[in-house]
Amino acid sequence: MEQLDMIHGMTFYIESDRDRTLNEDSIKTSLKIMQEETGANTTMISFATWMNTAHSESFDWHQDTPDDELLRHVISYAKEVLGLRVFLKPMINCHDGQWRAYISFLDHGSGTEGTWQNWFACYGDYMNYYADLAEETGCELLMVGCELVMSEHCESLWRTLIANVRRHYHGLISYNTDKYQEEWVNWWDAVDVISSSGYYPLGTWSENLQRIKETVEKFQKPFFFAECGCPSRHGSSSLPNDWTKQGALDLEEQKDYFEDMLSALSEADWVRGCVIWSWNADDVYYASENDSYSVYHKPAAKVLKQHWD
Repeated sequence: MEQLDMIHGMTFYIESDRDRTLNEDSIKTSLKIMQEETGANTTMISFATWMNTAHSESFDWHQDTPDDELLRHVISYAKEVLGLRVFLKPMINCHDGQWRAYISFLDHGSGTEGTWQNWFACYGDYMNYYADLAEETGCELLMVGCELVMSEHCESLWRTLIANVRRHYHGLISYNTDKYQEEWVNWWDAVDVISSSGYYPLGTWSENLQRIKETVEKFQKPFFFAECGCPSRHGSSSLPNDWTKQGALDLEEQKDYFEDMLSALSEADWVRGCVIWSWNADDVYYASENDSYSVYHKPAAKVLKQHWD
């Protein structure tokens, strides 16, 4: 099985808004504080474009993604000044509030509905564009998709997309499936690294790792969690993927979740690490005691630092 250096990673999310108020210097400052507080050796620079609905077969990703020059400067700063590995993760969301996992089209429609073929053509252009940027800037890994669960049965379309991306980018390629979906992707052989979103409830990590290990051994690919984390709200550790779950601020529950997760991962030497969701570029400009996934100035960041240093 191909080796992959251990990933102690933080998602660094940049809002897909060309009119944002943050400037390049403030974003770099946030990235530096992220490294100092967590001890990360890797950052997954992430952003999203937007579809109108989960059934829109095309979208204009040119209008709402971060400025290319800003991305180039942030990637360069992360690599050359901070010494971080940089993974690039272009994502897609829906304006109507539907989660990206539900992006879908009829497999046998009448022709009036959108089609998977048309969607993949548009999505492929989006991926190829950022594959070129990842190649130019020397990113160590490119994520070609995130939690696009309803599309994962489109095996031939995914294989074609990945083959096309390889013409633009020569680093490692991964796809980020969702929790509990690891064994249902039939085309893991097409990517270099298997990854998933590990939002597993507190106390269930060991059993889920054992399940995932069977898929990793089947495909003989390195594996890491491209997303994992927990909001700092009471009750969130039982359903950490639910960002809408309400509860009182609970920094200790988030801390306990991280300790449970990292302890389980330390016992699984076949897992090549994880990337925490998330550190937003503007986190350091807001109160540290918010109830989001952020770990800025929270006990959870100290847990990461202890495990990763």
